[in-house]
Amino acid sequence: MNNGLDQIQEARKHWEASVRSGGKLRQASFTTVSGEPVEMLYGPEDVQEINFLSEIGFPGEYPYTRGIHPTGYRGRLWTMRQFAGFGTPEDTNERYHYLMEHGQTGLSVAFDLPTLMGRDADDPLSEGEVGICGVAVSSLADMEILFKGINLGEISTSMTINAPAAMVMAFYLGVAEKQGVDFGKLRGTIQADILKEYIAQKEWIYPPEPSMRLIIDMFEYMTKEVPQWNPISVSGYHIREAGSTAIQELAFTLADGFAYVEAGIERGLDVDVFVPRISFFFNSHLDFFEEIAKFRAARRIWAKRMKNKYGAKNPRSLMLRFHTQTAGCSLTAQQPENNIVRTAYQALAGVLGGTQSLHTNSMDETLALPSEKAVKIALRTQQLIAYETGVANTIDPLAGSYFVEALTAKMEEEAERYFEKIDTFGGVIPAIEAGFFQREIADAAYRYQRELDAKEKIIVGVNDFVEEGEKLEIPILVISPEVEIKQRKRLADLRQSRNVESVERSLDELRQASLDQKNLMPYLLQCTRSYVTLGEMCSVLSEVFGVYEEPAVF
Repeated sequence: MNNGLDQIQEARKHWEASVRSGGKLRQASFTTVSGEPVEMLYGPEDVQEINFLSEIGFPGEYPYTRGIHPTGYRGRLWTMRQFAGFGTPEDTNERYHYLMEHGQTGLSVAFDLPTLMGRDADDPLSEGEVGICGVAVSSLADMEILFKGINLGEISTSMTINAPAAMVMAFYLGVAEKQGVDFGKLRGTIQADILKEYIAQKEWIYPPEPSMRLIIDMFEYMTKEVPQWNPISVSGYHIREAGSTAIQELAFTLADGFAYVEAGIERGLDVDVFVPRISFFFNSHLDFFEEIAKFRAARRIWAKRMKNKYGAKNPRSLMLRFHTQTAGCSLTAQQPENNIVRTAYQALAGVLGGTQSLHTNSMDETLALPSEKAVKIALRTQQLIAYETGVANTIDPLAGSYFVEALTAKMEEEAERYFEKIDTFGGVIPAIEAGFFQREIADAAYRYQRELDAKEKIIVGVNDFVEEGEKLEIPILVISPEVEIKQRKRLADLRQSRNVESVERSLDELRQASLDQKNLMPYLLQCTRSYVTLGEMCSVLSEVFGVYEEPAVF
């Protein structure tokens, strides 16, 4: 074997010398979107240290590099889960029915900014933001309307919300109770990943420690009562959207995941009981092969850590399951139809990387919430990949590619270096408090912007291939001011009609439970049944936990 490699290496040297002497190479920056250098050619010598059985293996087998399911997409296609939410619960409910009629197989809820921050629609700080960037949900009454005519026992739902995730999850459980659906039949995911909020997205309420407590309360409660539900989706998506590299997204996301595992263990939970319900959420950017390698490396790193460091025995504890969304930060306001093409390549990378579910962005999302036509094109993009390209016919078709395997190994190695750096701070939370993640992401975003300014990296229609005097010719969804008026009136009517004594008693019990270090999920559910609002629950917990203020990072 070595003799054969020696011959290949010698032949490669001659080939490279011949190519370079020909003077036909483009003068360009041959690096990934993340700035990692890419060799002109990859061959057997670039993967000679990679053992097939221990590092690549077979689908459905440790270390799951090639996917967590032995049959890949030949067994079941990924879930086509379009992210949707705008205006009133009635508006979004109508969009859900529209999407399901056109072949969507799972629901995904986008909430407006007040809801994400744990504020009611009638809070003074909510003014001007109600229903603008997602659906407004302030109480169980709103959630009932949101899922009207949709049997929660028959649909998988994803909800993207973090700081008030436990409260919104209680709303969802309240709707299931109203529908008569057993909690054991509920399937889906709630994001709940508060660590990435401190790192990248900045939508927090409480300091890190009580926020972690709420998440582990959800782990503990959901594992017992809602066993098919994923109580957290550890998100790299927002880390990437903030400007990180692919390697930073990979490393920081998995580091957050390990922090949640350790917090669960500290609570006394069994790794092999709660870890199988942890899922992940990744970005799929435009560097096609880098993204595929990132997904494959993520599965391998997770499997090794769970087995070797945390002693997991259940194979499902070793399987990293993830949802993918195409890169919102790559969408351009200029020549927005180009975004259809960008999204298609990004979605294809997610599929070739083995995602379990996928959201494809709409061409107009950089301008406004997507129109129905744009959403339909985005969904059709997934369907075209699934049924026309042939990529779902075989499992992990890029395995064995010299480039892909070498890049997968390199990303694993670079991620391990980041884990070592994080350990020097004493873990994820101390690293957050020291500003480590924030500085790393800011530096990466700055480097990329400089590359764009110098045209070392090209964005079609933005810094090259620009059309002067371009006119926007696509319809834009506009949210009426009536949305906020309607939501405020609904809340006023709710406050008048509910049982005030039940509300006050539920809030008092929630406050006391938070002081007594009890699991808060049953108390949040009781508040929900009494039609306590989101803002009222969050406010009571703020009195006990305090409100987080980020230290300045320079």
